[in-house]
Amino acid sequence: MSPFSRFALYFAQVARSGSLRKAAEKLHVSAPAINRQILQAEEAFGTALFERLPEGLRMTTAGELLYDNILRWQREFRITRQRFDDIQGLKRGHVSVGLVQALSEGIVAEAFAHIAADNDWLRLELSVGDSQVISERVRQSEIDFGLVLDPDGQNGLDVIAFAELVIGVAMPPDNALRKKEYISLGELSNERHIFPGEPLVVNGRAKMLYRQHNFSPENAIICNDIRLIKSLIKAGNGVSVLSLLDVLEEVKSGQLSFVPLQGKYIRPLTLALCTAPARQLSKAAQMTINEITAVIESLENLD
Repeated sequence: MSPFSRFALYFAQVARSGSLRKAAEKLHVSAPAINRQILQAEEAFGTALFERLPEGLRMTTAGELLYDNILRWQREFRITRQRFDDIQGLKRGHVSVGLVQALSEGIVAEAFAHIAADNDWLRLELSVGDSQVISERVRQSEIDFGLVLDPDGQNGLDVIAFAELVIGVAMPPDNALRKKEYISLGELSNERHIFPGEPLVVNGRAKMLYRQHNFSPENAIICNDIRLIKSLIKAGNGVSVLSLLDVLEEVKSGQLSFVPLQGKYIRPLTLALCTAPARQLSKAAQMTINEITAVIESLENLD
């Protein structure tokens, strides 16, 4: 049961899509029915909620205010329902999590799989994105918690757990440098380089490293997708500056080798579990956070 009117549902979908037709397709109702609800609301409120433009509908200032309030009411109602479930001791719940692409496989992904298997009453919503988008969704309480990289400067977040992840060079398992304990960029002058592009978080580390060594290989491959970078390395197309987390599973299986970088300009990446300050979390969310926290803390021992 939801306390929200049909109008609120219609209005929010039109606000998101900017089109009566797209909203109608999404909601499986007619566009005139949606338009009628909006016109009736505008008449009741005494103000326009949308500007009618040739390319679609755009919210007015009043419309933006109403949309923000509807999203807030929906979030607060979900939290209230979770509290009702906690009071009644019901074995059901909803947990929403945002995580960076590097965690879409490996031990963190396995931990979510175990949580889902052990709690078949749980609705688990996982979304993959970049750190900035996830951080903003946490701040706006759109999701319960986020797993982001380098949370420094991300105001409005509480860091519950974190792990520092070593930066190094990923290379084919038959590369002659694979047995070194540490490596410097200068030792890779004869290698073809696969440079991690934006918006990958490791891009900033790589840029600084290459700049400090005044090194700019002409035949570099630039790629902004970790999975594709790993495929290129496996195919023998070069080496790449990445974090151990990016290639952990491939290193374990022997598909890739990884040698940590050495130098005063090398800073590890920080993986952090973040929530919004003072966010009231359900028991289901707290349970999930506890289990993922244990996994994150175990990453500190990777070498």
